[in-house]
Amino acid sequence: MRLFALPGIALSRLKARALREHYWVLRDHLLRLGRLPDHPAFARQVWLDQWRFVTNRVQPVDGACRQRAHAAAEWLVRAWESTPDDGVSMGFFPCDPPGSSPLGNGWRPSYPETTGYIIVSLLDYAIRFSDALMRERVLAMAHWEAEIQMASGAVQGGAVTTPDRQRPAVFNTGMVLQGLAAILQHEPDARLERAARRAADFLLADMDADGHLRSHGQFVVVQPIKTYNCLCAWGLHQFGTLVQESRYRQAAVRIAHASMRLQRVNGWFPHNCLSREEAPLTHTIGYTLQGLLETGAAAGDEALIHAARLGMEPILAAISPDGFLPGRFHADWTPASFSSCLTGSAQLAVVCFRLFQILGDATFLEAGHRLLDYLKGVQVTAPATSPMRGALAGSFPMFFGEYQSAGFPNWATKYLLDGLLLQDRIIEGRA
Repeated sequence: MRLFALPGIALSRLKARALREHYWVLRDHLLRLGRLPDHPAFARQVWLDQWRFVTNRVQPVDGACRQRAHAAAEWLVRAWESTPDDGVSMGFFPCDPPGSSPLGNGWRPSYPETTGYIIVSLLDYAIRFSDALMRERVLAMAHWEAEIQMASGAVQGGAVTTPDRQRPAVFNTGMVLQGLAAILQHEPDARLERAARRAADFLLADMDADGHLRSHGQFVVVQPIKTYNCLCAWGLHQFGTLVQESRYRQAAVRIAHASMRLQRVNGWFPHNCLSREEAPLTHTIGYTLQGLLETGAAAGDEALIHAARLGMEPILAAISPDGFLPGRFHADWTPASFSSCLTGSAQLAVVCFRLFQILGDATFLEAGHRLLDYLKGVQVTAPATSPMRGALAGSFPMFFGEYQSAGFPNWATKYLLDGLLLQDRIIEGRA
């Protein structure tokens, strides 16, 4: 982190919230600190993590892709096994307030949105390593998604809940469609195809004349446009290709172009965050860039690929030599967070690897390696019996970081696994 950026980051964070919101954030940190003694193994991980952040002592890990991928996949399976249904737990957060999690053991309830795209990652893992049991687990996740799908074809926002409390969210619908489309490419299944078609039809019905999707759900800051919704286009295009229906492919390209038109000349996107309009997370930046890139690659649309490149290039300069990346950026690409959003770093490593594969530019390959090797350095390597082993935290530092503090959201480890599988393929191909 460049020292000259620190005052600007501090000022932007103060301005981002009202004073009462800062109070509640501080209060939550203090309450979680008070619960740490009840979780000694987690507490040791917290203080180790904080010490490495303060002293800048993260040791990037060169290679070991398969070993780390196995650990990440095993943790995702552990998150799946921790729930009473076939969804994947939202994550492991031991210091949640008593009674806040129905599971009562640090694991949060199943999360339909991220279970959807975890299907993609674990299916890729299963094929890569000829893991038949993993394929069975992935199929169970997909059938669970079909079972809880809303009557409209939408997927609910937030953690799994009863039908009377469900609210539709287009982004979540797109992520589940991505998972179903991935399964259907390898496992013909009439029930899953019906569920995928209903999800695709919901997306088409929700799209306005300008190409933007509108039903964002109740768990994000209210805005008429969410740029990162363009990631829905990727799964929609995949499904359209699978069933050979151009209306889905054409709608996907329209959705992606709607987001691309918002891009500024310096590569930055407005309306691109869950919480702070002026300083988006690398998490949602990653969603947007991956949506544009993969839809562009699938559709043969050079403009979308160029937009992804334009959005990634300014970030390269912000990656430290060891691979640390600030978790938020202002519109001029100055950092807006002290901590790193590890999910976003993993997503952007994936984008870098894919840009290298598509464009052949080794600059992106080097950046992808730097980002991912750093993440391997902060991936938890606890004993095999630990519920943290193989996981990636929401932030670095984990406990006091700004994104998904004090725990391990499942999507951080999902994107770490994606990056590890890509890195392994690239290294193997260049050996």
